[in-house]
Parts: sequence; C-alpha cells; structure tokens
Amino acid sequence: QVQLVESGGGLVQPGGSLRLACAASGTIFSINAMGWYRQAPGKQRELAAQFNSDGSTNYADSVKGRFTVSRDYAKNTVYLQMNSLKPDDTAVYYCNAGILVSVYRYLEVWGQGTLVTVSS
Repeated sequence: QVQLVESGGGLVQPGGSLRLACAASGTIFSINAMGWYRQAPGKQRELAAQFNSDGSTNYADSVKGRFTVSRDYAKNTVYLQMNSLKPDDTAVYYCNAGILVSVYRYLEVWGQGTLVTVSS
C-alpha cells in the first residue's frame, strides 16, 4: 500500500508564507512526477505546481513568482513554499504523485488534502 501524507496547512494573513510538505510511504519502486493541486470552495481542482521526473517544474500562472515546488528524492517528499499569499490562494491543497509500486504497476496517488486559509 502506498500513501501520501501532507502537512503544513493552516491560517495565514495576506502577504504571509506557508510551507507544505508531502511524504510518500509504502512499497515504492520509483516516483515520477510529484505535485500540488488545489481546490477552492465552489471551484474545480486545479494544478498549482508540479515537480517532474526530469527536474523541470510547472506552475499555474496565478502562482508563478510566489510559489516554489521542490523535491527531496531521498525522503520521497515534495514541498511547496508559498510566499506573498493572497485570499484567492485559500483552498484545500492536495498532493499528487505518479508512483511505480513494481516494474509493471503504476498508480496515481492522492493525499488527503490540507486546508490553507489566507485571511486577515
């Protein structure tokens, strides 16, 4: 069994910073991309940032220049550093990863979500 466990959400004032972490555990052969999606109230889930297996990164236009995604391969962990937070960043943030649990089996795994609230 493979799981993603997130941490680091909470309440922050506009302009503040938060750092999210997501650790993968279980039977893991290798991990491809790891990233963060978010879902605001009444809206669809969207990609916020992704760290690809080749080391490249992707960001939603709305977070470019403010969010930074990074990865610790040794710890099977992905981070999301969020700076200059805005009320529009308020959402549940979900970790996502593409994981090979064996040579022949690939799973897309989601975390349980962590709430980020940006409010004064």
